[in-house]
Amino acid sequence: MVGGEKPQRDVEKNYPADQFVEKLRRLADSIERGEKFRIQVAGERITIPPSAVISIEHERGGSEEELEFQLKWSIEQGEDDSEVDEEPEADDEPEE
Repeated sequence: MVGGEKPQRDVEKNYPADQFVEKLRRLADSIERGEKFRIQVAGERITIPPSAVISIEHERGGSEEELEFQLKWSIEQGEDDSEVDEEPEADDEPEE
């Protein structure tokens, strides 16, 4: 890694509907208030800045369709994870 670069990562995690809804509600509230959003996914804490670009992607191929809600930002915009203004969210995976 060069100059504190974060390693590449591509993680997908499935959630039960009730947990997914709770995460979407927290995200929507943060977007609506213009505040950063923090979430922990597969053991890594991520901060999404209010300036993130929001898009919806639809893919269809063969016998499957996929809908993705995406938020994109530069790494520098989301690097204030050391600031703590709320309890960190559990990612629903046991610690090892």
